[in-house]
Amino acid sequence: MKKTLVILTFMLALCGCRHEVFIDVESFADKGGWKVDQQFMDVMGSPYLLAHGAGVPVDDASQQVDLPGRGEWHVFARTFNWVSPWYDGEGPGKFKVAVDGEDLSETLGGYGNEWMWQYAGSFNAASRKVELSLKDLTGFDGRCDAIYITRDRNVQLPSAAEDMAALRSRMIRNYDVPSDKGEYDFVVAGGGVAGMCAAVAAARKGLKVALIHDRPVLGGNNSSEVRVHLGGSIECGPYPNLGNMIKEFGHTKKGNAKSAENYEDGKKMAFVEDEENISLFLNCHVTGVEMKDGRIATLLARDIETGELMRFSAPLFSDCTGDAAVGFLAGAEWRSGRESVEQTGEPGAVEVPDRQVLGASVQWNSKDMGQESPFPVFEYGKVFSEESVQKVTHGEWTWETGMLRDQVLEAERVRDHGLLVVYSNWSYLKNRSSVRNEYDSRALDWVAYVAGKRESRRLLGDIVLNQNDIMNEVPYDDGTCATSWTIDLHYPDPANTAFFPGEEFKAVCTQQYVEIYPIPYRCFYSRNIPNLFMAGRNISVTHVALGTVRVMRTTAMMGEVVGLAAAVCHENACLPRDVYTSYLEQLKENLRAGAGKQGLENNQKFNVGRKEHLKGKEVKYSREG
Repeated sequence: MKKTLVILTFMLALCGCRHEVFIDVESFADKGGWKVDQQFMDVMGSPYLLAHGAGVPVDDASQQVDLPGRGEWHVFARTFNWVSPWYDGEGPGKFKVAVDGEDLSETLGGYGNEWMWQYAGSFNAASRKVELSLKDLTGFDGRCDAIYITRDRNVQLPSAAEDMAALRSRMIRNYDVPSDKGEYDFVVAGGGVAGMCAAVAAARKGLKVALIHDRPVLGGNNSSEVRVHLGGSIECGPYPNLGNMIKEFGHTKKGNAKSAENYEDGKKMAFVEDEENISLFLNCHVTGVEMKDGRIATLLARDIETGELMRFSAPLFSDCTGDAAVGFLAGAEWRSGRESVEQTGEPGAVEVPDRQVLGASVQWNSKDMGQESPFPVFEYGKVFSEESVQKVTHGEWTWETGMLRDQVLEAERVRDHGLLVVYSNWSYLKNRSSVRNEYDSRALDWVAYVAGKRESRRLLGDIVLNQNDIMNEVPYDDGTCATSWTIDLHYPDPANTAFFPGEEFKAVCTQQYVEIYPIPYRCFYSRNIPNLFMAGRNISVTHVALGTVRVMRTTAMMGEVVGLAAAVCHENACLPRDVYTSYLEQLKENLRAGAGKQGLENNQKFNVGRKEHLKGKEVKYSREG
């Protein structure tokens, strides 16, 4: 009931002239088959609804709307022709707006090359209450951000993100007024495995914790939305009890891009919800911070469905967002891309620093339906041939895009490129390839729309761990959880580059053996924001070192370390750096005990890394799929 009231409050607001209505469509009560996509809020300022049907139109999204009056109304929808970066023509993401079951005149989403308002048509209202619907026409990722209803056919509507923010502030009651969600001992942003473990570890030490996550399920890349299996070893390094937590929630079937149930979302949810000291806030995206005396005083987050703005206060925060969203907003020092040899002295560094990063994967799989299963011809700027087509039935880690693009500012293009190549390749296999008979009965069973990122921003701590530290096993007195993966770095696949230069979507990797190496605690807090921890792929490492620390069993243990360090801070009323300078032995005592349940069988013995045959050399890999 409470959420319904919040939705009604935030969904619709009328201006003083009562001649306009603004609706954020992610607040629709019935979303049908449309998905709420929040991945690009840092650029757009808002989530949107996505008609993600892999070529099969999704069910209508709908909402009852109260109009200011009867008579003629004009409808505009904010949308985007998502294939426009690659194709100059009508795009596939088409939809219509319907009022009381009647389609309006115009088809939307198939034209334009940026997010824009498009005219949907007009209707005459005999009643002041109507049902508004979004009707997907193709299943190919049509998208809608907002609906605007007005008496004025020639109204000029804003497009830029800052202008859209001003429009929302004017149209939506209390849009910029945060509700106070209370005071906590520790606020964790990001509910991937690192954030989960940070929150639970602190809660088990008695701290009052808020865990904020912008998706409906926990686990991040390990969730059923992305489907990357856990990697790395536990029960290793100087503190073998670190990682016991993973036995409590870790899935037990290996493999990427498998069935949703393989990733056991329910276990992850229970792991967090069973802790009485944790307040869990799902579907909430971090949008801002409030600073006091150089520290974070308050974190602001917005509900991705209702639009409610929330305030969370605490003396300690942890950025487990992957993209370093909290640190970036707070002004923490950060890096992105590849450092040069001159900067780091690493043998694996490049001669000239650049923006290349490990990319994002849009994974997918298909299913034999036992009967003919057609797929539409999908040709939108990605031209395949017998030589370039990937003759596979699924795509996992090697399907990787955006290595040469900004994984935050260009995140929508990176994800959309991933969708484009999946559909284009599948269409060629099904409709034109020499082996199309082998694919007659196969259909796309699942295509991710949440991209699995590997690298974006990395926050800088008092130590920036590098390749030489790891390969030379440099001893630090604050070593904590151990990395066990190879130095696993990804690059555009040269075979793919030959056909799609600059627009590659396949990756190869190099792997270099490492000994078990404990990551210094000083990599887990910001060097210039005194009360900010970090855990996950945004910790203080170089690009090369990230290649070994980024896998999820390792990042989960990072979170455990941070949660236990937050407990030391809480007990001693100190800051993260003080734990190293004054309370390191107390932290080590916590690390020896760990935060996980004792006596559980190690069910995490797959995909552990440390390939012995790589000792003393680096090997290049590629893989089918």
